[in-house]
Amino acid sequence: MKKIVHPKRDAAFVTGAYSDAILVDGFLFVSGQASVDFGTSEFKRGTIEEETRRTLDNIKAIIEAAGGTMDNVVKCTVHLADINEFDRYNKVYADYFTGIKPARITVQSVLAEGLKVEIDCIAKIPS
Repeated sequence: MKKIVHPKRDAAFVTGAYSDAILVDGFLFVSGQASVDFGTSEFKRGTIEEETRRTLDNIKAIIEAAGGTMDNVVKCTVHLADINEFDRYNKVYADYFTGIKPARITVQSVLAEGLKVEIDCIAKIPS
């Protein structure tokens, strides 16, 4: 049985043809998230550090809405518009994961709307 998970946000927030996250059998599959203001549904462009922080804060809000924490993340896929910004993004990313770090892949990709980073993840939510 699948359950849609949305973070707490303004009712006017618009998503695409996808769910923020799906919870099934204790696993939370979080769709690709970016530097979006959950209050206005607008992209917030900035430095790689700023966009990474907002993106991970959005992921954190979704995971918390499912009853988990960032410690429950087991896998991340990260897309960077410029792989040369890896070290700067990685410093911010590391702040969000203590203890056992999730498995991860980071690749360079063409991202929409001039964004610098997009991240999706899988988390195992405790029952």
